[in-house]
Amino acid sequence: MSNRIKHQDKKNSISILNAAEREMKFTLKQPVTEESAFNIIRNVYESFRMLGDALLISKGIVSKDHMEQIRELEALNIKTSRPIKLIDSLRKLRHNINYYGYIPTKAEAEDSISIANACFNPLLEEIRKIIS
Repeated sequence: MSNRIKHQDKKNSISILNAAEREMKFTLKQPVTEESAFNIIRNVYESFRMLGDALLISKGIVSKDHMEQIRELEALNIKTSRPIKLIDSLRKLRHNINYYGYIPTKAEAEDSISIANACFNPLLEEIRKIIS
């Protein structure tokens, strides 16, 4: 699918960044259990996806799928303690949860939190610089 070009929308991009930050902060405060694992993984992934969406919208691009949003994050040249490419594994895991009824484990939720702790804030700060 191709992307649709729209006007650049800095205000909307910033709003999406702020929403992603709020969602991530909330999610990381949740107790990690077998029962909460699916919500934690989906929310962590969605927060990353929103970062990519904010970047695209700031460029005037409306994405047709999540892969483009994740590719935007992977294209950023920033240092993190875990590879940014791991965000795509969250996308795949979330897809299996949403569409195939996969029940994630507590360990998978803990790993998604580890990815979030390693990558989210560096990405957020870099995207804020780019958009501002």
